[in-house]
Amino acid sequence: MKKTLIAASAVAVLGAAALTGCSSSSPGADAGPVTITYSNFISNGGNEKNLKAIVAAFEKENPGITVNVQTAAYADYFTKLQTDLAAGTQADVFDVDAGNFANIQASGVLAPLTGVDASTYRTSVLDTYKVGGSQYGLPTSFSDVVLFYNKDLFDAAGVSYPTAKWTWADEKAAAEKLTKRDAGVWGDYQPVTYHEYYKAVQQAGGSFLSDGNSSAAFASPAGRKAADWISGKSGSVMPTAADGAGTADFDKNLFAQGKLAMWHTGIWMISLVGNVPFNWDIAVEPGDTQKASATFSNAVVISKDSKHQDAARKWADFLTSSKTMVDTRLAAGWELPAIADESLLKPYLEKTPPANRRAVFDALEHIAVAPQLGTNAKQIQDAVTNTLGEIAAGRASTGDAIPALSTQVDTLLKK
Repeated sequence: MKKTLIAASAVAVLGAAALTGCSSSSPGADAGPVTITYSNFISNGGNEKNLKAIVAAFEKENPGITVNVQTAAYADYFTKLQTDLAAGTQADVFDVDAGNFANIQASGVLAPLTGVDASTYRTSVLDTYKVGGSQYGLPTSFSDVVLFYNKDLFDAAGVSYPTAKWTWADEKAAAEKLTKRDAGVWGDYQPVTYHEYYKAVQQAGGSFLSDGNSSAAFASPAGRKAADWISGKSGSVMPTAADGAGTADFDKNLFAQGKLAMWHTGIWMISLVGNVPFNWDIAVEPGDTQKASATFSNAVVISKDSKHQDAARKWADFLTSSKTMVDTRLAAGWELPAIADESLLKPYLEKTPPANRRAVFDALEHIAVAPQLGTNAKQIQDAVTNTLGEIAAGRASTGDAIPALSTQVDTLLKK
């Protein structure tokens, strides 16, 4: 599910202290039965038993290796990891996510992973954890954002369903035909937020930050077009903030009531939508000049100081690519594994609704890369969301507000 990124300050101290500290073990080859430690957040909140089942299967297959699992809530996990890395008490194998990986890897605490069979994983997700040509993490799971749509509303309006070739222009034209204000039906819903904006900038062919992440790059035609695209929907084909847009579960309830034709949201909503009394499906989100789908992923990494590198690697491989892991995740409705073998994913792909579950994986072909915002990430995200809200409300113009926002983001990046 979508997660709030931990500010870089939470991991900035990992460098020198982590590099000089001793892990729970020191580098060397495994000899005889070993116990490895695994620190995670992925199982917290309901999947602890499922992880335990995966561990049991691994230990049965590898009788010389015992996995000692340590679980923490996501909200606390990275603070604890920071403390462990600074003290040199980190686990042999531990969880990271896409938002925090870059800072952790840059601190030098991770072991490079050699001999990874890239064909096992979805390339774009695997590459998220690659730096300078070296692999440092193996993806455990992912989720992404797609376009949900009410087929019955499309049929009633005589509008063709979204396809993989759709652009913003196609979505806008459909949304205008689907909006029936007198009936309380809206054509589209896309949150007016930072997370939608950086993705839209990439869909318009631009970038939120410069290549070195040192300055804002969205005061560009692509950045202005993205702001117009998101904010311009409000009040025309999408409810306004005054209508309740942006409040808890507003969009979910509107879709479930059959009053929303298109909905930009994450695949975690598939199970929450449930058995609504109308036909619905999903598609890859339209882009402007290119596709770019927001993707959230988790991975496991290995401490470079672990004494049990071989055993740690066997566990990392099993946790990310074994059939046991895949079957357990699919049966539990846990976040999806980032594996490439679609024969293993057949139970998920064949389950309906929605019929087009393949869109979940097709969206991975073009990932919208999340910007690395540094220590003031929360302030930058809030500034973007607030500015977009002002544009959507008609209190600011894109031409004035986006350049001003760019200057504000530049200042925050340098603090």
